[in-house]
Amino acid sequence: MFRFDERCRRPSRILWFAASICLVALPATVSAQAQGGLYIAGDGFSFQVAAEQGMAKNPRGRRFFLLSLPPETAALARTAARPLAAVRERVVAANGVLFVCQRDVDNGRLDLSLLVPEVIAVRGWPPPGSTQIPKGQRYFPDENPAVLPKANDSLRRLRTTCS
Repeated sequence: MFRFDERCRRPSRILWFAASICLVALPATVSAQAQGGLYIAGDGFSFQVAAEQGMAKNPRGRRFFLLSLPPETAALARTAARPLAAVRERVVAANGVLFVCQRDVDNGRLDLSLLVPEVIAVRGWPPPGSTQIPKGQRYFPDENPAVLPKANDSLRRLRTTCS
């Protein structure tokens, strides 16, 4: 027959085991929630409106992504008007990542050298049949995955917009 103290220890071992499993699974859950969505300036929204939405929906430093399409890229220029530059600086301080489309750089609509250094040019989808993105991969070989969205829907939307 079990003594009283042995019966009390058994459930506590089960609870400790369950708690340790939860702690192991927690980082995956937290990292999935650690990134916010993609906000697009120039898609019917001004830079300021898209930036304000991104900051409002991603409080306490949760990383989010702000893609600017011309002419809303003016806020990203080194010579941006002070009010726009202030919004841009708030986005960066709030852990926002600033994107422009590489296609706009390639076609001469944007000059990266005139933009603030925090801006990252992102490529759209490669042409059909291309092997630029290796099969089963999400990124071009020379891209830094750490600066791009981890969520498939945000990355897909980003690439589609920049195609």
